[in-house]
Amino acid sequence: MASLISRIFLCIWLLAAATGAARADFSDGKMPDGTYHCEVYLLGMFLNLGDITIKGNVYSGPVTFGTAQQGYNYQMDANGVISWLGPLGGYTAGGNSLSLTQATLDGETAPSFDIIMKQPDGAFTASTCTRGSSQ
Repeated sequence: MASLISRIFLCIWLLAAATGAARADFSDGKMPDGTYHCEVYLLGMFLNLGDITIKGNVYSGPVTFGTAQQGYNYQMDANGVISWLGPLGGYTAGGNSLSLTQATLDGETAPSFDIIMKQPDGAFTASTCTRGSSQ
């Protein structure tokens, strides 16, 4: 009986360890490398806001056409809050400012982050950037 209980606990432990290893988390302080397509839902449709490319702790973009001119560093804390250490296209231009960027790393879906932008009139707009499936 003790042997059976030991085997059951071993199986549960192995299953938990395998599941835990497959899940992404924020412990390394960076998003998975790739190109993240950003869009916002506005007036009943999705509008393309460009692509942000992430490699290591460097991002570039967002870019709608062509390629980004320069890369900048970013930081991500243990809770998945991203701090952009350079400009972020239209999110930080024309009087706009960033309120919050929150990452989502869930083993079931593609990595993504939500950007909350404050507009000059005080209104807030949220957009979602999701890594392409071919990454």
